[in-house]
Amino acid sequence: MSPQEFKEARQSLGLSVNRLAEILDVKPTTVRRWEMGSDKSTSRDPSTTACQVLRWIRSGALDLARAHQDAKQLHEEAIR
Repeated sequence: MSPQEFKEARQSLGLSVNRLAEILDVKPTTVRRWEMGSDKSTSRDPSTTACQVLRWIRSGALDLARAHQDAKQLHEEAIR
C-alpha cells in the first residue's frame, strides 16, 4: 500500500489521524509521516502491520466499535 493509498484508506473509513494512531498504538506524527510519502528527511512508508489493520477494517474483519465495546466490558469486569 502506497502512502497515498494508506491516507485514502484512513479517510474512507472516517478515521482521523489521531484515532488511527490510537488504534495502531503509534504517535499521530508517525501516521502523518506514513501519509507524506517519499520525503527522505522525515518520512517512511506505512508499516506492513498498519496497512494490514486498515485492510481488516475496510473488509469488515475488524469491527472497531465492537472491539472498543468488548475492551470496555472486559475492563469493567476486571475492576469489579
